[in-house]
Amino acid sequence: MDRNTAERLHPGGRLAVVGAGRMGHALVAELAGADGPFGRGFDGSGYDAVLLAVPDSAIAEAAAQITPGPLVGHCAGALGLAVLAPHEAFGLHPLMTVTRAGAVFRGAGAAVAGSTPRALALANRLATELGMHAVEISDADRPAYHAAASIASNFLVTLEDAAERLLATTGADRRILVPLVRASMENWATLGGPTAITGPIARGDEITVARQRAAVAERTPELLALFDALCERTRAMVEVRSPDSGTRSPTP
Repeated sequence: MDRNTAERLHPGGRLAVVGAGRMGHALVAELAGADGPFGRGFDGSGYDAVLLAVPDSAIAEAAAQITPGPLVGHCAGALGLAVLAPHEAFGLHPLMTVTRAGAVFRGAGAAVAGSTPRALALANRLATELGMHAVEISDADRPAYHAAASIASNFLVTLEDAAERLLATTGADRRILVPLVRASMENWATLGGPTAITGPIARGDEITVARQRAAVAERTPELLALFDALCERTRAMVEVRSPDSGTRSPTP
């Protein structure tokens, strides 16, 4: 690729991606003109920007290998830019899961940051090229932002796995839960939690909740603490909604 082509694709200049894991491969596949992914010891020679798609614990070491000059960025959600010092730094965290098959970045969110206006502009341009909605997240807010992402994604899978374990004691398969899960997520996305919530706690049916709790205690006692915590949080959420805000569906 010649220099003019690189400048046209990335106004910040030639871009290198470091990190041969899932994120690195996905970014190279989706960012036209990006080179890589490069492995350990890459020094950034000949590039105007280097994006580190390496584990959080390896970012500082990978950044230290880069010869001063290029802008250096990372894809970590929970870390600020200090880990990239002394480079002119940027952050680009795609708020999307990445599997071995790759990722669909378009339409997802991206947390961006920059130690200079030029660095922030590059992060925004890369997010735009990926088709992502960029949101600037400060260093101080990064841990909270990343915790929210873990709750929304990782913990959701953990929660559905818990539901599957309990359902399995009835002989039924998780596939019967999938339409319910998808509908609930769409309702949450459209309405927000307090308005979207349905079920016995939303209806004030504590007798049914007690029956559910007894079943959990008997069949999957390892999930009882989780069940109790979720019931407590759901009750608190229901309390803050207006009397006419809830959907009136009697199930589940």
